[in-house]
Amino acid sequence: MKRITIYDVAKEADVSLATVSRVINGSEVVREDTRIKVQEAIEKLGYKPNAIAQGLALQKTTTIALIVPEASYFYTGQIINGLIDVAKIYKYNIMLHTTTEGITEMNDIIENIIKSRVDGVVIFNDKLNKEELNQLTRYQVPIVVIGNKMSDDTVGSVYVDYANLVYEYASGCIKQGKKNIALVEDRKNPQMIEQLLEGLNRAFDEAGMKFENFIEIPKEYRSSYLFLKEYMKQGIRHDVVITYRDSQAMAVMNTAKEAGISIPDEMELICILDSKYNAMARPQISGFKIPDYDLGAVAMRLLTKMLHDENEVTDKEIELSYIFTPRKSTK
Repeated sequence: MKRITIYDVAKEADVSLATVSRVINGSEVVREDTRIKVQEAIEKLGYKPNAIAQGLALQKTTTIALIVPEASYFYTGQIINGLIDVAKIYKYNIMLHTTTEGITEMNDIIENIIKSRVDGVVIFNDKLNKEELNQLTRYQVPIVVIGNKMSDDTVGSVYVDYANLVYEYASGCIKQGKKNIALVEDRKNPQMIEQLLEGLNRAFDEAGMKFENFIEIPKEYRSSYLFLKEYMKQGIRHDVVITYRDSQAMAVMNTAKEAGISIPDEMELICILDSKYNAMARPQISGFKIPDYDLGAVAMRLLTKMLHDENEVTDKEIELSYIFTPRKSTK
């Protein structure tokens, strides 16, 4: 059986799509005879209005586009769950799009999304730099960015301050006499490296020292493992090693063990982005609980406020907190 659409109703009543949508939404600008004609067509065809049809007259589709990177970390799923749960409360549908790294493809995706008439866009990509983020301000549709701090007339953000996170942790280590701190990272996420180095430099500057132990490793685990194996063979030792992801922490731990370095007795290890794998490692790796579900939920709530101009949304940069989870890799 053929599915009846708004186009069929418009054709039957000999009116425009917008007119049908206005009748569906109870608009008073439609003439009474036209309204009756459309209602008769709806009843005759057995048409059931959907959210898109109802949105035509209001210039709203009740659809939000979510853009996430193709290869993202484990907590992306929780971010999406938080976003969807809030979207349901406010009766929005979510259209999911994936993208590879870089602003060029993202701009193409956003432009195609806007042409498809979505009400707003949520972007989760913590790898975009400031110049790339600024390009988002040219769009006339509300956008919320997860993972980066920024705001504009049509742009808001929900983020975790990783610079302050690592600053607080490093400052605590330095006060305890653990001054030989190393950051092990790859170049996969330049924006994150910038934040982590900012926090470390601030902690060392306040202590009258200079941070110099940034160890750049290859992106893939196997290559980073081999790199760190050679590094450990040189006899270089650190009081504390900081990594961002669990795979990097595993590479440090495995090569340290093979080099005869006891964790945490001789070297402490912390992974900023906590995961279930940190708890499964031996020794278990300390980390920070990032509010992944809340990132999605708060981002969606912020977007609904922007869409409805609730008190003109004075705060478009929302920072969420983090919790340190101590385990066996730190003292």
